[in-house]
Amino acid sequence: MPDIVESSVHSGRPDAGADPWTGFRAAPAGGSAVGVLVLSGSSGRIEEERCRLLAREGMTALSIRWFGGPEQPPGICEVPLETFVSALDRLRAEGARRIGVLGVSKGAEAALHLSVLHPGIDAVVALSPTSATWANVGRGRDGLTVPHRSSWTWQGQPLPFVPYDSAWTASEPEGTPVSILGWYEQSLRTFADRVPAAAIAVERSAAELVLVAGGDDLMWPSLRYAEELAARRRAAGLPVRLVTRADAGHRPRLPGEDPAPVSGAFRHGGSPEADAALGAAARPHVLYALLGAGAATPTVGQDSSK
Repeated sequence: MPDIVESSVHSGRPDAGADPWTGFRAAPAGGSAVGVLVLSGSSGRIEEERCRLLAREGMTALSIRWFGGPEQPPGICEVPLETFVSALDRLRAEGARRIGVLGVSKGAEAALHLSVLHPGIDAVVALSPTSATWANVGRGRDGLTVPHRSSWTWQGQPLPFVPYDSAWTASEPEGTPVSILGWYEQSLRTFADRVPAAAIAVERSAAELVLVAGGDDLMWPSLRYAEELAARRRAAGLPVRLVTRADAGHRPRLPGEDPAPVSGAFRHGGSPEADAALGAAARPHVLYALLGAGAATPTVGQDSSK
């Protein structure tokens, strides 16, 4: 594995429409022609460990804070997708000729949209994805959580979204971690008329696409979403790789990553062992997509991909 160099980075003066950002960069000491933007989910954290892992595989990996920072919305509410574009531009300016985006959960939602709306993205890896745009998670720039608004904007316009059904209630005892899977499922039924417009149009994406989802996801129905995304790709005659594991949850872990921390607020499903097994099955396909033609061909039979 190559030696890697690490640095803290910031956007400087981002392009029009983008929010300023800070982030973490890890790269092989000798540089790389492959650049990957690494996006967290609703935790909002900067994914340093995942960047180091990818850098040791020969890529320049950049993870940024995209909400909750200075001059950013405090929640995932009308976040400009141009913010991510400015990070991709940073990777290109540093010499990346192949560009990928790896996102988990809400970060996967953003990654999929970017591959549709922004040209020049070669690969997207979507861990525990959604097939539709959802309403905001947390407060907007005005400090308000409601009325519901889109999670994302593009060129100043909010993307069509599915709202949340406020009538839903959790079944777990008060004060214990909650599964919100039922909230998403109920909202899809309540606002079924909003779903077609909110669908992420992966059939218009030119990127290589790898979808990774666990059947025991208790945050949202990511396996159902991933299968919907894969079906739309196949109907359009486009390639897609779907990697699944029935007993894995919302937070697959790639080989070399620590187990996800236990949450006091949410039930994520799966187990450390199942989540690691899903990540191990996905790894060769993740690397093949991100690295491109220079990557080793994945071994047949290593996963439950479709």
